[in-house]
Amino acid sequence: MDWSSNDTHDAIREGVRAMCAKFDDDYWMRHDEEHEFPWEFYKAVADAGWLGLTIPEEYGGGGLGVREAAIVEREISASGAGMGGCTSVHIGIFGFEPLIKHGSEDLKQRFLPRAVSGDLHVCFAVTEPDAGTDTLNLTTRATKVEGGWRVTGKKVFISKAQVAERMFLLVRTSPREGKAYRGLTLMFATLDPEHVRIRRIPKLGRNAVDTNELFIEDLFVADEDVIGEVGEGFKVILSGLNAERVISANAALGLGEAALRRATAYANERVVFGRPIGKNQLISGQLAEARIRLDAATAICDKAAWMVDQGLPCGREANEAKYLASEAGFNAADVAINVHGGYGYAKEYHVERYFREARLNRIAPISQEMVLNYIAEHVLGLPRSY
Repeated sequence: MDWSSNDTHDAIREGVRAMCAKFDDDYWMRHDEEHEFPWEFYKAVADAGWLGLTIPEEYGGGGLGVREAAIVEREISASGAGMGGCTSVHIGIFGFEPLIKHGSEDLKQRFLPRAVSGDLHVCFAVTEPDAGTDTLNLTTRATKVEGGWRVTGKKVFISKAQVAERMFLLVRTSPREGKAYRGLTLMFATLDPEHVRIRRIPKLGRNAVDTNELFIEDLFVADEDVIGEVGEGFKVILSGLNAERVISANAALGLGEAALRRATAYANERVVFGRPIGKNQLISGQLAEARIRLDAATAICDKAAWMVDQGLPCGREANEAKYLASEAGFNAADVAINVHGGYGYAKEYHVERYFREARLNRIAPISQEMVLNYIAEHVLGLPRSY
């Protein structure tokens, strides 16, 4: 692995920072308070060409890898945009992997150029109220009809459904029997308001991007909108899992960087008892430890991203990156509130928003406990615990 400076990566960092400088913390605070999608920011990302970064060049994309996507999301988050900024553009930057790797040429031609331009908004509809992380136990069903499928079921914690045109929809097309992972199918379905009722879920943070429940009733999905083989949808979803965790980890890192930056500046400026509070070891020690934790998490995140792009097995590293970055980001946000004292609880200093958003990373896209389960079973060789 070569960690020396890379001109392409440096250019990406500089470009994203310049773009994000136009959207300050007040912009993100306003959109969080008003629960309003950041359309101006989304358009800026599309205009700058960051959407479709990992989509092949023949469809108008950048043809770049996970390392580059991770850099973009880390910089977006670190600008103060946090998870609101990252989630608004995440699928456009990376989320089309299932379609890229397993979709038909017809699907790619129809939708990938639109994803690059920013014209196409989509969401992932996988999680269900009674299944949660137990994806193999989902109950949304698709029944074969002439020319396609009819789908009925429920989905929960679906981001961007309020603005999406299509959804990556995982359904059961045959009963669960034999090998548990068989019988699931991934579809690129239309969010038809006649057959999909969307209910927004009020939540703690990341309010610039909606989170929803979906109630699907007799939704038609054409055969040509199935991604991959019927009954093999679980494998399709898994194919991008490590990369997803690495990129999410980088968003968590960026949020930690934003929190630490603000906390350090405040510690240098705030004077109590005739001296900057950063001169007190109980303050400076917390900031120093936050820096160490972020640096350590960065190392495994960079390694995992490199391994994904090299096609190397990296379940261990991807899960460790997600775990350590989520913990480091949350710790930095917590320290930022400590350093600000009572002002840390006030919205005008912004760190309370960072704290609320950083908490999300410890439960999504997968909980810290499930990461520990993975490491225990697949790295340490302990018996499966669930």
